[in-house]
Amino acid sequence: MEIAPSSSRFKLYDQFELLEFPDKYVVKPIESPEEGFSVDRRDGNIKPLDENASSGNPTKVSTIYGVGGTIRLLAGTYLLVVTSREEVGNFLGFPIFRVTAMNFLPCNEALRFATAQEKKDETYFRTLLQALETTPGLYFSYETDLTLNLQRRCKLAEGWKRKPMWKQADPRYVWNWHLLEELIECKLDGFIIPLLQGNILFFIFCLSYQVAELKLKNSPAVISIISRRCTRRLGTRMWRRGANLEGDAANFVESEQIVEINGFKFSLLQVRGSIPLLWEQIVDLSYKPRLKINKHEETPKVVQRHFHDLCQRYGEIIAVDLTDQHGDEGELSKAYATEMEKLPDVRYVSFDFHQICGTTNFDNLRVLYEQIGDEFEKQGYFLVDADENILEEQKGVIRSNCIDCLDRTNVTQSYMGQKSVNLQLQRIEVFDSTECISTFEDDYPKFRTIWAEQGDEVSLQYAGTYALKGDLVRYGKQTMTGVIKDGLSAMSRYYLNNFQDGVRQDALDLISGRYTVGTHSPSQLQPIGSQPSFLPVASALLIGGVTVTSFTIHQAGRNTQQYLASALWAGVTAGVVAMIKANGRHLCSRPRLCHLI
Repeated sequence: MEIAPSSSRFKLYDQFELLEFPDKYVVKPIESPEEGFSVDRRDGNIKPLDENASSGNPTKVSTIYGVGGTIRLLAGTYLLVVTSREEVGNFLGFPIFRVTAMNFLPCNEALRFATAQEKKDETYFRTLLQALETTPGLYFSYETDLTLNLQRRCKLAEGWKRKPMWKQADPRYVWNWHLLEELIECKLDGFIIPLLQGNILFFIFCLSYQVAELKLKNSPAVISIISRRCTRRLGTRMWRRGANLEGDAANFVESEQIVEINGFKFSLLQVRGSIPLLWEQIVDLSYKPRLKINKHEETPKVVQRHFHDLCQRYGEIIAVDLTDQHGDEGELSKAYATEMEKLPDVRYVSFDFHQICGTTNFDNLRVLYEQIGDEFEKQGYFLVDADENILEEQKGVIRSNCIDCLDRTNVTQSYMGQKSVNLQLQRIEVFDSTECISTFEDDYPKFRTIWAEQGDEVSLQYAGTYALKGDLVRYGKQTMTGVIKDGLSAMSRYYLNNFQDGVRQDALDLISGRYTVGTHSPSQLQPIGSQPSFLPVASALLIGGVTVTSFTIHQAGRNTQQYLASALWAGVTAGVVAMIKANGRHLCSRPRLCHLI
């Protein structure tokens, strides 16, 4: 597809000088130093530069690569800036960057006038900002919007490209959308960036970008995968399940596979998202907490709203449910199927991935394809030629889910992506009707690898670890190395879910605007913050009890006193275990800002 010349599209400034003065920050584009703005360090007020704004000697001068927005907390404003970036490739001819470091600059001189409780709360909020500074998978471009898929881009009017970047973007995929308000009001369009995801010199959205260069039958091809995370129910694995009352699903991600070959561009869209019911899975120190379906009169409307939105955006929907058909997952799947019976325009397909594929039989996904293959091929894909003529349009999508919408879902999406590539290359006669990408020994592993890597990145953003079952995507089977890696990731997920994700969830609620800091409202942190944690004591008693019990049992044969001591310590250990089990929810890291729904 021909790319329009730079003069016909909006372009952000791509490098800035940050001058730090005792009373203000000054941000100036290096290519246009007369432009820029200042931020008052006392109250966070933003002003355009005047001739005196940068006079005097700054205490520090540094280079930054974008402005992500501002957020107001109890004691003032914090300015988000991108301090480091890495170019990762090109999207439709435009450079794409990943954020490798960013920083919230404080403008909070009013903190010294705050009450003791406000200072305590502000300290917690700053902890949340520090957590956000290490957010993985943030991408941006100075020259093109990344939030719109190829089909939507090609059907927009030409004048769209000349709008400020934040106006081009789809807000649902802009990670820092909530931070852009003040920059938009000050008309700093050239600064609003992705990170900017939208308008502050950047557009920031939660996105993963993978690319592979292949050579299929002497035809150079580039395959890209872009995954766009929706911010409407942003959260962590255990603290954001299901849907909210508006029908927005947790871990909702639009994945686009783009194939560029011989002047043609193909695009295939797939989506994933948590089962759109009102349900939860609260951590309680157990390895697999019980699922709970919340009975609510709005449930049918929640499901209807969710799929109405999908149909409006994508067309026909095939909902593929990959959950187990027994146990807690089975009960949730049954409830989902019951609600889907009320939506005749959406096809629901239940496929018990673990039962049919197990841990090694990746190729058994052909059983699923036999059920949905005809409809999948009718949904098609998007295709444009070198002259931007639209030759095909995608008429619907597959919506996949498991419980987390990570591991099983990614294996399934990679399989459908592979099927689509075969159809696409047969369409332009690069392949004949008997050929497929899996027959190309040099290129097929690259294709599998980019899907595995994008699965890892999506998983890191939601669960905090790499995806499980990555070997099924990379090699089509489980390996011993993969088993070990999955075991380590599973243990990491357990730790993060139980002891870290409450803070991460609060950080995401803050950045997405779900929680707004009120300067005149009573502290919402005090009641939860005052609860003591018994976990260190309980852990010490448990470890000590197990150790002493083991030792005394070893010595018990020597006399009755040792036997009684063994029984005593075994009883203490059992009591501690029972206490931990009974109070598991209170011992875990919990969100302090927002309710689950």
